[in-house]
Amino acid sequence: MRPGITGLEDEAITIIREVAACFERPVILFSGGKDSVVMLHVAVRAFAPARLPFAVMHVDTGHNFPEVIDFRDRCLAGLGLNLTVASVQAAIDAGKVADAPSRNPLQTVALLDAIAENKFDAVLGGARRDEERARAKERVFSHRDTFGQWDPKNQRPELWNIYNTSHKQGEHFRVFPLSNWTELDIWTFIKEHDIELPSIYFAHKRRVFKRGGMLMADTEFLRPDANEEVYEETVRFRTVGDATCTAAVPSTASGIDDVLAETAVARVTERGATRADDKISEAGMEDRKRQGYF
Repeated sequence: MRPGITGLEDEAITIIREVAACFERPVILFSGGKDSVVMLHVAVRAFAPARLPFAVMHVDTGHNFPEVIDFRDRCLAGLGLNLTVASVQAAIDAGKVADAPSRNPLQTVALLDAIAENKFDAVLGGARRDEERARAKERVFSHRDTFGQWDPKNQRPELWNIYNTSHKQGEHFRVFPLSNWTELDIWTFIKEHDIELPSIYFAHKRRVFKRGGMLMADTEFLRPDANEEVYEETVRFRTVGDATCTAAVPSTASGIDDVLAETAVARVTERGATRADDKISEAGMEDRKRQGYF
């Protein structure tokens, strides 16, 4: 494998092409966040000039930052790709789940329903091992049973990058082509290939308030309590998710080079620093992944 970002891209392309060779109905998860943007661009490059042979899906909580949704639609339109939306709101309306202050955990039901309805047998996600402990445990090709569940104690070996993709009817795999990338690798790739991202990844002024030691955005989906002061701050987002649980960080990084410099000295991962939903317990992410969360 070639060194640096080029080697990581080679590895990701190999994994993506393996999915195309071994599965009948693969789908790429695309939220408009930086990792999914990089994964989609790598996938397009893997098959160019042919058309991407995968479906594209967003698990939509309905509590999104509008800048991200606008970018999501513009990006896919530019690539000539259609989008399947797995809607949490639809699951709530159907009585499958009860609404909650944060809909992030509710994505599991919408995702599993969409997988079953569309008969997807491989779901590609942009998760990376450096983000969080449970993600560090997971294989590149991660088997899911007929209930969509993950067993961290019963994972398949991946010696010498040889992947076992065999599965029974109703089972599927989660596949993570960017597993070995870091946040700095992602931003380096974005710079090298001049990839557009949602504007909220760069410094801007936003109304925020402090909660749990993090800067939460004042939005229609998340309002401050009476004792939480709202003020304007220059911030950016290191990661993008549900607006009710994704925090901003103080920053003046208005361009790629500035973000690279910030990322190079960061000592806390973006999820650890800005995702309130990961702080529910030490094993919060692993518990959700066992149930089918991505």
